[in-house]
Amino acid sequence: MKLTFLGTGTSYGVPQIGCHCAVCASTDSRDRRTRSGAVVETDAGQRILIDTPPELRLQLTGAGIDDVDAVLYTHEHADHTHGIDDLRAISQRRRAPIPVYGPGPTMESLAKRFPYIFDALILPAPGTNKPEGTFHVLAHGVSERIAGVDVMPVAVPHGPMEVLGYRIGALGYITDAKELPPAAVDRLRGVRVLVLNALLRHAHPTHLSIEEAVSTARRVGAARTFLTHLTHENSHAALAAELPADVQPAYDGLVLSID
Repeated sequence: MKLTFLGTGTSYGVPQIGCHCAVCASTDSRDRRTRSGAVVETDAGQRILIDTPPELRLQLTGAGIDDVDAVLYTHEHADHTHGIDDLRAISQRRRAPIPVYGPGPTMESLAKRFPYIFDALILPAPGTNKPEGTFHVLAHGVSERIAGVDVMPVAVPHGPMEVLGYRIGALGYITDAKELPPAAVDRLRGVRVLVLNALLRHAHPTHLSIEEAVSTARRVGAARTFLTHLTHENSHAALAAELPADVQPAYDGLVLSID
C-alpha cells in the first residue's frame, strides 16, 4: 500500500496570507503547505482520496494522480471539503459517479451545500457537465469494504463535533482530533504508520498540540508517525530535528510505502 500526502497544512495554509514570518518566506519546499488531504493506493492499484481540500486540482496534478476510485471524508469543514468540484474531471472521465463516504452529518452537509453533485435529478445544461458522486454514510467501528479494501472508521473529538479518522490495513489516518479516546486507540493498535494532526506548540481547544501528538503516538505504538495539519509556527527542518526519530513532520508530496 502507498500513501501520498497531498496537503499537510492547517486551514490557513502555509504561507499564510499577509504573513511574512521566516516560515512563510522560506525557500524550503517542505514549508509550503496546502490544506490537508491524502491518497491511499492499494496493492491492487485502486486509489482512495481522503478529503477534498480547496487546492485539490493542483495537489492531484502535482502528484501525477489522474483518477480515484472512492472518496473518504473526515468531516465537513471547508478546508477538508471545498475542493469537491474538482472531482468533476474524474467522474467525467470515468463516465460514472464516484462513491463518496463519510460521517452522517458531513454527508448531509455536503448534499445541502453541493446538491448538484449528489442529486441525479439536477442535470447539467446541454453541452456541459458536472461532478457526480454517490452518497454513503459510515459509522464509527463498522468496517466497510471500499475500493477493494476494508476501511475502519475511527471516531475522534474535534472540539464539540465528532469526526472520523480511518484505519486502512497497516495505516491509521487521523486529522483534526483533539484527543484519541481509548476506543480509538484500541482500533489503531497494530498499525505500522500513523498520521496525526499537530497544530501548535501550545494547547488548542480542538486540535492536538505537537506535544500531545507525540504522547498520543506513544499510546498507539506505530513504528512510524507523521504529523500533519501543521501551521507556520515551525519550519519543517527545525521540527524534524527536535522530534523523536520515529515521529516526523509530513510534507506536501511525501510518498510512503506501507507494508
